[in-house]
Amino acid sequence: MGINNIFLFLGGLGGTEILLILFVILLLFGAKRIPELARGMGRGIREFKDATKEIKSDIENSVKDDSHSTTK
Repeated sequence: MGINNIFLFLGGLGGTEILLILFVILLLFGAKRIPELARGMGRGIREFKDATKEIKSDIENSVKDDSHSTTK
């Protein structure tokens, strides 16, 4: 995954703006807290993905159950 793909959500921000934002984050949180924040965000994203997979499988199972009950 290229760096351009990672930062696509930032829209029209250039390299200088991104570096400035990263520098401000470094100043606010410090170098030791940034990995903790990244791990927390990773856990949150993983939980969100798991929840969406569970909801998707529940919906698919209910559709299968409905199609089987109507064909009998």
